Amino acid sequence: MREDKSPGKIRGFFSVSIITFIVFSLGFFPIIIGGYYVLLFIPFNQLWHFFLLPFFIYIGISITLFYQVLISGLVIHVFNIKYEPGLYEYTYIEKMAFRWIVACVLYTPIRKMLEIFPMGGMKNMYYRLLGMKIGENTLVGGTIMDPCLTEIGENSTMGLFAVIYGHIHDYEKGIIIMERVKIGNNCVIGAGACIMPGAVLEDNVKLATGSVVTKGQVLKKGKTYGGLPAKEIKPKK
Repeated sequence: MREDKSPGKIRGFFSVSIITFIVFSLGFFPIIIGGYYVLLFIPFNQLWHFFLLPFFIYIGISITLFYQVLISGLVIHVFNIKYEPGLYEYTYIEKMAFRWIVACVLYTPIRKMLEIFPMGGMKNMYYRLLGMKIGENTLVGGTIMDPCLTEIGENSTMGLFAVIYGHIHDYEKGIIIMERVKIGNNCVIGAGACIMPGAVLEDNVKLATGSVVTKGQVLKKGKTYGGLPAKEIKPKK
């Protein structure tokens, strides 16, 4: 695979940097405006004013997180910053790779914040803005690395620290491989499980804690799997 030419790398780097700067700066505007009006009414020149400070800080963090989630999600949705399955050169000048880089730069900080500050149903709304298909009454407690390549059906549960990947890097060859992951209805994914690109979990599958579903593996409907790689766990007689 050929490498990036310098002009392309420089343009790509600055494009990603400018997009990131604009999007996350917009997310801070509401708290800046709100802080200005708070200072107009509360000049913090008396001791009791400072007892209100922790409450304002908490409210400020909540408002900032809300708008960062909303604005980054809307930018990705409106400008269709999504990528498709395939094998691509990992360069700024490759269209799909560039989209993946931009989406990751905007999504990763929000993903980290949502792990610290759970926001209930807003998390699912954010995933849908990013292009993820997610059914009703589904709980995503783990990490979705590539929302636009991931589909989860209804009434499914994903445990804490579980991870679903939609891409694989091969730095030696300079490529990135992207494949869709499909999780059916009524599935249970145990805490700490890892699901690799191209995997399919059919309806009513149960995946044990810490299991690894390998690239392209298909887990059959109604069965229980566990281990590394994941294998069917048959009920004891």
